[in-house]
Amino acid sequence: MALTSVLVLAGGISHERDISLRSGRRVADGLLAHGLSVTVRDPDASLLAHLRAHRPDVVWPALHGASGEDGALRGLLDFIGVPYVGSRADAARLAWDKPTAKTIVTRAGVPTPASITLPREAFRELGAVGILEQISDEFSGPLVVKPAQGGSSQGVTIVADRERLPRAMVDAYTYWDVALIEQQVTGTEIAIAILDTGDGPTALPAVEIEPIGGVYSYEARYTAGETRFYTPARIDPAVAERAAQAALDAHRALGLRHLSRVDLIVDRAGTPWFLEANVMPGLTETSVYPQALEAAGYDAGLAYRALAEAALR
Repeated sequence: MALTSVLVLAGGISHERDISLRSGRRVADGLLAHGLSVTVRDPDASLLAHLRAHRPDVVWPALHGASGEDGALRGLLDFIGVPYVGSRADAARLAWDKPTAKTIVTRAGVPTPASITLPREAFRELGAVGILEQISDEFSGPLVVKPAQGGSSQGVTIVADRERLPRAMVDAYTYWDVALIEQQVTGTEIAIAILDTGDGPTALPAVEIEPIGGVYSYEARYTAGETRFYTPARIDPAVAERAAQAALDAHRALGLRHLSRVDLIVDRAGTPWFLEANVMPGLTETSVYPQALEAAGYDAGLAYRALAEAALR
């Protein structure tokens, strides 16, 4: 069956709606430029009726946040038999939950920062003050506090001063009811895009991320000029090879397919530390994934078409 039509889902109701709309538009433009019929729509209450009445060859869920990456929508598409680009529902659920992903990737031999996971209710019931004191005693140096689920650095705080830890916990709980507290690993922040159009996953050149303000925040991610990107990353070739292998190991361990982005920190010893894996990377004009495609010599639109064809197969 030849690929002719793609339905791009963009928007949704997550905190990352605006980014999803930008990603979806870029995907649609790339697919249109390479001869496909493309429709862009929000995944609203009329989606199932639309799929029944206007069944596309492939759905591209360009959705960020829970509405597109927690596996729920993908499970529904599996249930009704509509092919889609990206990881299957079960793999998406594993990658979406950061503590779960860390456990799986660690078992695959990829190091990840020491951490503790705290649900909001346990934090309250077991005594917030005592818990924070224990965390301060057990962890040395700065910490990173983040929601256990979520993306685009929303609710993420780097805590250098322990007096700021309670505020960081509140910020994380604003976005999800489970917080992940990690030991901060300092070094070079990189992201490795994974592409698989049917011949097995390939790691694209690592993109080094250098935010002007020192923190790769939501604003730094999506505001032009707020972050410097270096592709390929300014790291030793042997270290880059180790990082690429770590990203591939994480991608495979989590059972991901088609495309993903694996975020890592390379420390001074050249060890890559896994932070998280994203099952639907941002594809905006400032996003890492398109930069990696360009560095590898791919035309982004052709790559997006190849991914849609892989989904159809």
